[in-house]
Amino acid sequence: MKTFLYKALFISFFAFTISCKQNEKTTTVKNTTSEEVIEYASGLSIHKYTGYSVVKVTNPWPDADRDFTYVLQEKNANIPDSLKQYTTIPVPLKSIVVTSTTNVPFLEMLGVENKLVGFPHTDYISSEKTRALIDKGIVKNVGQNERLNMEKLIDLSPELIVTFGVDNNNPMIKNLEKSGLKVMIQGDWMEQSPLGKAEWLKLYAALFGKEKEASELFDNIVKEYKQALSSVTNTKADATVLYGNMYKDQWFVARGNSWVAQFLKDAKVNYLWADLEGTGSLGLPFEKVLEKAKNADVWIAAGTYKTLEELGSSNPHYSQFTAFGKKNVYTFESKLGATGGTVYYEMAPSRPDLVLKDYIKIFHPELLPNYTLTFAEKLK
Repeated sequence: MKTFLYKALFISFFAFTISCKQNEKTTTVKNTTSEEVIEYASGLSIHKYTGYSVVKVTNPWPDADRDFTYVLQEKNANIPDSLKQYTTIPVPLKSIVVTSTTNVPFLEMLGVENKLVGFPHTDYISSEKTRALIDKGIVKNVGQNERLNMEKLIDLSPELIVTFGVDNNNPMIKNLEKSGLKVMIQGDWMEQSPLGKAEWLKLYAALFGKEKEASELFDNIVKEYKQALSSVTNTKADATVLYGNMYKDQWFVARGNSWVAQFLKDAKVNYLWADLEGTGSLGLPFEKVLEKAKNADVWIAAGTYKTLEELGSSNPHYSQFTAFGKKNVYTFESKLGATGGTVYYEMAPSRPDLVLKDYIKIFHPELLPNYTLTFAEKLK
């Protein structure tokens, strides 16, 4: 169930100008220079002004009917009256609580993992670096996302709690705010563009004053991703691929505009459900999947399976797939942290270049002869 929820958690910018007024006078503040630092993420915009930044989070959950705006205030900076209606967050932060493992790599990439003071259900974290902080008692377990430990959070008193919502009904967030804690809603999990998901690194850079470092890191990820793309430019998408497997009584296939489908498209793979409109996934009965993908060349299975035997024992019908018989089955989810956290779900969103290279290595190994798989493993 934990793995499935993480998968579920695994979507246009809004340009605006802000008229600024001095706090007690009607004189207009001459602060018209704005730098937009986001290029790929569709649900995040960051406008940087002198002394402060305006962060806007759009589409934080499916069919969201509201946006969230935050003002990041540097020391002694004046905030225009027109922005004082929004949550103001003093930066750089000295302490933070995040609630998704996908945020942990961002903190580590920027070298601020020691600012993390709490996380819900710390067993989910697989990173050795952050696990060491957990073991030392520096990062506290603050419950679970749906039932955060309010008393512990108040005691920790982090300068900011970054969380997410699956809909507009989240009383926990309201309770946190009533307790005087600052809360930021983010929507990185809604991004379908691989580079867009990774660009949320820049949000954490803005929170910790690490913009330069983030720019260099992200530019390198973009460069590596584009180089991987260029390696398959003249390659045909001949190999057919089956993705996923049964969960209870349904097989969830990734839709054609999803994060997963984009990787398969970029890796020049013939994904059998590429024409299925929409994002996220669609549940299908086993018979429908078998009918369409029985002879698929490669099967990318979900789950933490280590061997074909283990996968086969979970459902005897899996042996009907040609890819299973030919032992062409891979999974991205078998590498686990010390306490069971899945490395792929934690790290992949921040390193799409490595995910893409894994897919290219699987389907076009001759193009990356010196590359070793990062997340994927072939079941034997």
